[in-house]
Amino acid sequence: MRSPSHPACAPANALTVDVEDWFQVGAFERTIGRDQWDGCVHRFEGNTDRVLDLFARAKVSGTFFILGWVAERAPALIRRIADAGHEVASHGYDHARVFTLDAEGFRADLRRSRGLLEDAGGQAVIAYRAPSFSIDRRNPWAHRVLAEEGYAYSSSVAPIAHDHYGWPDAPRFAYRPLADADLVEVPVTTALVAGRRISAAGGGFFRLLPYAVSRWAVAQVNRAGQPAMTYFHPWEIDMGQPRIAEAPLKSRLRHYTNIARMEAKLERLIGDFRWGRMDAMVAGLRQGGIEHWHGGGAA
Repeated sequence: MRSPSHPACAPANALTVDVEDWFQVGAFERTIGRDQWDGCVHRFEGNTDRVLDLFARAKVSGTFFILGWVAERAPALIRRIADAGHEVASHGYDHARVFTLDAEGFRADLRRSRGLLEDAGGQAVIAYRAPSFSIDRRNPWAHRVLAEEGYAYSSSVAPIAHDHYGWPDAPRFAYRPLADADLVEVPVTTALVAGRRISAAGGGFFRLLPYAVSRWAVAQVNRAGQPAMTYFHPWEIDMGQPRIAEAPLKSRLRHYTNIARMEAKLERLIGDFRWGRMDAMVAGLRQGGIEHWHGGGAA
């Protein structure tokens, strides 16, 4: 699905999926407790298979950041993802935000989820994405733990201000958070509007804003010679998921708006730019050299 708008010399962007179910999102964390998850209708497997079909039609590969909780309940799904040529990566065990853990709790979470994913997928897991992009100025020690645990890269920082997360001072593009380690952090893709950063190419931003905004944002980043990264969740293409009337209005608006349009928007985005796995994107960035940036706190 390559179009004339992205020649072969254009940067290859990273296509990523956060595999979690509809009830595991931050929007519902105060409405649906973890002790209720196994009693909820599980839709992650069918929805992820739809994503795999979408990628197969488009002939693209991506990186799937998957909860260990998911791998524990559907190991065959992880194997299907791996067998289809996609990268299997960690999203933690049960979507606990990293700033709610201490260093040893984080290490235990990493080891538990990695073990489940590697056993199910049959491939080494070298990448991690923090739930809700929850590595920020409060917990820079998390990068040290990731490096000690042998991770090659992380995609866990949102270099913007947001009510749920964000590290506005962090670099916009890939950097090494530790001077003495090769770990690479790939932040959420942002574009510049009148000198201000906006996130438009992934998640709720992509789903809520007009498609033209996201297309413009990715093109701006690519014109600067940098690869972009998009992310979404399988539940974002699921019109059949339950509606949670008890959740706050703001949470419901964030979660349900434009779900009916999401799959078509993804197909357009995939067709308009070059996409691939994030490990391949990081390998390309390493060839050009990645600068160190340390934002403060214990490294």
